[in-house]
Amino acid sequence: MNFKNVLIVTDLDGTLLDDEKNIADDDIRAINEFRDGGGLFAAATGRGVAMARRIIDVLDITTPSVIFNGAAVYDFKADRFLWYSDMPVISNKYIRMLEKEFPDIGIEILHEKEVFVTDNNQTVVEHMAFENLTPTYMDLDEVPDSGRMKVLIAYPPEKMQAVIDFTQENCAAGVNWVHSSPMYYEMLPEGISKASGVRKLKEILGSDDKFIVAAGDYGNDRAMVAEADLGVAVGNALDSVKEAADIIVSDNNHSPMREIIEYIRKI
Repeated sequence: MNFKNVLIVTDLDGTLLDDEKNIADDDIRAINEFRDGGGLFAAATGRGVAMARRIIDVLDITTPSVIFNGAAVYDFKADRFLWYSDMPVISNKYIRMLEKEFPDIGIEILHEKEVFVTDNNQTVVEHMAFENLTPTYMDLDEVPDSGRMKVLIAYPPEKMQAVIDFTQENCAAGVNWVHSSPMYYEMLPEGISKASGVRKLKEILGSDDKFIVAAGDYGNDRAMVAEADLGVAVGNALDSVKEAADIIVSDNNHSPMREIIEYIRKI
C-alpha cells in the first residue's frame, strides 16, 4: 500500500510505549520511514497536553493528535487546541457522590494544560511523580468550570471494581466512563471516546479518503480499533481489544509499530 494514503493513529501507554515508557529504536526508525513515504502519524492517548508532550517531541509528531481519550484534538507544533469538548455540569454531582461513597478515592481533573487534584491519595501521588508533574490541589468548587476535559479516578486496582459498579448504577447519565488502566477509570463527556476523537481528527485534516490504521491495548482503545479500516491489537492487549482487531502484533516491549508498518507495506 502507498503510505500516502494511510493515517496511523496509535495509543501510547501499553502500545507504542514499552513497560519503561520508552519507544523502541526500531519503532522510531519505522515511523520515520513511514512518514518519509508520505504517511500521516498521530497519537490517540488518554494523556493531556503536558503528559503527552514528551512522547510527541521524541517522535517529532507534526500531525495533530487525539488527547484526553478523545475529548480534544491538539496541534502540538502550533501549541493549540483544534477542538475540544467540555465536561458537563453533572460531572460535579458525580464527583461529590464518589467522594462520599469512597472517602479514600483519588480524583484528578484534567483541564486544558493543567491538572487539578481535588482528592488526593497514594495512587494520585504515584501518578504525578511518574509523570513528573506538579498538580494544583484545590476543592472541586474552586476548579474552573470551562476547559475541563476529563475526570480521572485514581484508585488501587483491587478496589476499582466497586467504583465501576457504583458509577454504572448511579453516575452513568450524561457522561461516558472508560477504564484506561487497572488503576485509572475516567469520566468523559457523553459520546466522547478515542473513536469519536479520531473521527474529529479526520474531519479536521480533511482526510476522509485516508486508510485509517488504529492500534491499542486497553478498553478505552476498543471502539477506535473496531472502527478503523485496519484495527490492530498489540500482544499484551485485553482480549476484548483483540476480538475487535483485524490483526494482532507483538507486545509493546517488542517493536509492534515496526511490525504494523511492515504489514501495511504488504497490503
